[in-house]
Amino acid sequence: MSVPAENLPETTASPASDTPALPSGWLEVTSMDLDAQGVARRPDGKVVFIDGALPTELVSARTGRKKNNWEQAQLTEIHRESSLRVRPLCPHFGLHEGACGGCKMQHLDASAQVAVKQRVLEDNLWHLGKVRPETVLRPIEGPAWGYRWRARLSMRYVAKKGSVLVGFHERKSRYIADMQTCKILPPHVDALLMPLRGLIAGMDAQGTCPQIEVACGDRVTALVLRHLEPLSEHDLARLRAFAALHGVQWWLQPKGPDTVHLLQEGGEQLAYDLPDFGITMPFKPTDFTQVNPHINRVLVARALRLLDVHSDERVIDWFCGLGNFTLPLATRAREVLGIEGSEALVARSRENYARNQAQRPAGQALAATSFVARNLFEMTPPLLMADGSADKWLVDPPREGAFALAKALADIHQARTGAPEALPLPPGFEGWAPPRRIVYVSCSPSTLARDAGLLVHQAGYRCVAAGVVNMFPHTAHVESMAVFERP
Repeated sequence: MSVPAENLPETTASPASDTPALPSGWLEVTSMDLDAQGVARRPDGKVVFIDGALPTELVSARTGRKKNNWEQAQLTEIHRESSLRVRPLCPHFGLHEGACGGCKMQHLDASAQVAVKQRVLEDNLWHLGKVRPETVLRPIEGPAWGYRWRARLSMRYVAKKGSVLVGFHERKSRYIADMQTCKILPPHVDALLMPLRGLIAGMDAQGTCPQIEVACGDRVTALVLRHLEPLSEHDLARLRAFAALHGVQWWLQPKGPDTVHLLQEGGEQLAYDLPDFGITMPFKPTDFTQVNPHINRVLVARALRLLDVHSDERVIDWFCGLGNFTLPLATRAREVLGIEGSEALVARSRENYARNQAQRPAGQALAATSFVARNLFEMTPPLLMADGSADKWLVDPPREGAFALAKALADIHQARTGAPEALPLPPGFEGWAPPRRIVYVSCSPSTLARDAGLLVHQAGYRCVAAGVVNMFPHTAHVESMAVFERP
């Protein structure tokens, strides 16, 4: 798609600059945004977001949506190609009609994807939180393909084609992409896509099964079939035969997540290991676990290394989930408290703790650990202090971030330093001390930046380090980690 120099259109120099103007209609891409769109500017300064374009490229684009200050456009031609552009591995990736919308960055070199995400993190921290980390952490990276051990695959019987589609949605569409392969899924799950089509197409319930959720453990692959009507004996027999042939474990979901149950009892339990800590984490296929197990192992190890937990310290793990960080922390600390919003996850955390404690070698018992359920989006200073002082915190919130938690910590600091308009603290908590160090694991750079601004500018912390975690290669999703310390 590159154009030889001798074929370039004639240009005219801009009267306000010595820099030659670009040919009419051409755009120079200067950066990428959080949605993996190339960003350019028209001569009048108007910003153009271009699907499929990469930084440093000269392109032409077809404008779609227009606003006063920006335009949305789609790449139509590349006149100067970026040296970082690569051929996508997946045949379903691209800008063409019917292209899969699961990935957005397969056309960009994998190492350059990480650099873009690091820039997104730093830009968000500065522009939204006015925070600059003192140290930029080396990115956490792992396999670029076959990494997605969790996925929600949509399904639909298409009468015109006489077949069932199984996969992700098309780009910017409610339709399901006609996928025959998916290179970000583990190879053994990728190999199931076409057999799953045949399975569902031959079922009585072919039109009432909207999705299959995939959850891989270290030794078990679970498939959760969402079905809107009861399954016939014929369909159940087909599912059992498929499980025996392909070595998978079927779970059925007739209604909400709480109705998920095994098709056939028995067999090995779905679980993943954290071998650095001697921890095994059983889970249900609809529980939240990290999509990328290779990265998760490194993430947990780095988080604990940065937190630098000692055997005489108390640690709180906020948004603890199943105990992904809590149980490893219990191999290092004197005491651990895991706090989570879901009663069901708290119950599962307690079970996981008890199971791992029972399996520990002699002399390597886990630290005293408790779990409580609390709405962490309605945190206040009294509620925060009621959980007691902790030397260190691990914070791992969902995309909404941990604003209420950071705000409560900031309010306590403001009250103690006599800031104007600060609310007085309740009596009885004079001895409460804030954590000396916080490791914050984030899946949204914007909410991390917002919370970092509170911690640094109102709660008395320094942002000593931050860096990206490439949990989702080839997508625009940015996970990261930041470390905060008090003097």
